[in-house]
Amino acid sequence: MVKILADALVPIFAGLLLGYIAGLRGVLDNQNVRNLIVFVMSFAVPCSMFLSIAQTPRATLGEQTGAALVLAIVYFVLFAVTFVWARSSEKLPASDSSVLALTISFPNSAAVGLPLLAAVYGAKSLDTVATSIALGSVTVSAITLAILEAGRDKSGKGFSSRQIALSLLRSVKKPIVWAPLVGLAFSCAGLHLPSYMDASLAVLGSAASGSALVLTGLVVSSQKFEFGRNTLFTVFLKNALQPGLALGIAMLLHLSLSQTRYVTLISAIPCGFFGLVFGKGFDSSPKLASSGLIASYVIGVATLALWIVILNHIG
Repeated sequence: MVKILADALVPIFAGLLLGYIAGLRGVLDNQNVRNLIVFVMSFAVPCSMFLSIAQTPRATLGEQTGAALVLAIVYFVLFAVTFVWARSSEKLPASDSSVLALTISFPNSAAVGLPLLAAVYGAKSLDTVATSIALGSVTVSAITLAILEAGRDKSGKGFSSRQIALSLLRSVKKPIVWAPLVGLAFSCAGLHLPSYMDASLAVLGSAASGSALVLTGLVVSSQKFEFGRNTLFTVFLKNALQPGLALGIAMLLHLSLSQTRYVTLISAIPCGFFGLVFGKGFDSSPKLASSGLIASYVIGVATLALWIVILNHIG
């Protein structure tokens, strides 16, 4: 158990810490990170997501319907709960609330999910991990981008239902949103790229996890870490409530035991980096999001181990 968690989490902490220290010491500029954001979110991550989905057989994707339904419900519920809490209790603006909501609702499946589930459940679980990444990118990520785009509107009508809808349509133009959709189309149609194109995309995609972690640490380094009641509540939402909700819904929908374990452990993964990276591009970087992200990883060492034990005893 210790080796599994160490293999999955130590590289994550190493990437985050590298970006954090580089930002604090001025090795990298933690205020002007636009170019790095564009590389990560418009090139590296979309290439990685497209390949992982496009290379998944159509029949295999069809088997993920139940898991996708559970994950979609969990993502939307946590996003809505966090957004409403941030707006009503914390009095954050809509843009900051959406960044916090995405940080909590969309786990870091790309960087943690792949090595963790492969180590715990084997290669057969990786299709569910790929599904979780694609699903979060085209749902809560797209909604967050729409809210951030609408918040940039200076007309005073940025958060009208019409403007949100228009912003949602604009968000589809982002590579992080359309790349998994194109990958899904390739998989369903049984299409294949020439090997040299696959290899070219793989080169860019291989930089996704490392560069995203360094970027997240860099963004966090520009803010002060605050560990208080609100930070603990974000950790409760991410590390306890989300996997508990996933487990309950999976059992209610009579998902297979293996799929139930997959979606629950994916939901137990600490906070993802999309929220902070998106927010930085729109000058929306709530301290609570960065503090919650760090705390969810520190406490996640214990909570992930606990959820693995719980899941190994169900059935």
